[in-house]
Amino acid sequence: MKHLSFSKASFVKSAADIEGFPPSMLPEIALIGRSNVGKSSLINHLLNHSKLAKVSNTPGKTQLLNFFTVDDSLMLVDLPGYGYAKVARTTIAKWSAAIDDYLEKRSQLKLLLVLLDLNRLPNSDDLQFIEWAHHFKKPMLIVFTKSDKLNQKEKNEQQKINCEAIAEICGDDVLPFVTYSIKNGRARTALMTKLNDLIK
Repeated sequence: MKHLSFSKASFVKSAADIEGFPPSMLPEIALIGRSNVGKSSLINHLLNHSKLAKVSNTPGKTQLLNFFTVDDSLMLVDLPGYGYAKVARTTIAKWSAAIDDYLEKRSQLKLLLVLLDLNRLPNSDDLQFIEWAHHFKKPMLIVFTKSDKLNQKEKNEQQKINCEAIAEICGDDVLPFVTYSIKNGRARTALMTKLNDLIK
């Protein structure tokens, strides 16, 4: 696979279920995390496009799977956030079914970006998902978001606590991670480098 510069991106489509997933042979990277963890903001920052993914302060706003092409060589997939209770149960059931179908049946999926808010401890939803993905040997990259709200000492402490919680699930399998802030250009460069290394 050619080196990705993340300089060219476009929205492909939104899908509510497996029948709506776009036909594609491109490798895919999917972003997942609790509602309001910053998935849309990260996509816009990473792809250098302020309005590609819709950003909202309201948790649960992303209700469909959103597909984006990157450099004509990769598909980036924004999955609905989990763990938001103020949504109708029928809606949550539809999200869950669509996400399950994607994760279990989409052969193009090459990497999961699991977003965790560095200002919080991972909750049961975070840990259950990581445990599931690890059990089924889904490649993961942990992305700690919203790191700009912490000083360096606090970042290091929170990283240590989060990594210890993840290690209790994954054992000797150490998951790669990056710390991300949409206010830091170096964080974007670091993530691009990591993604190129993991999906080459």
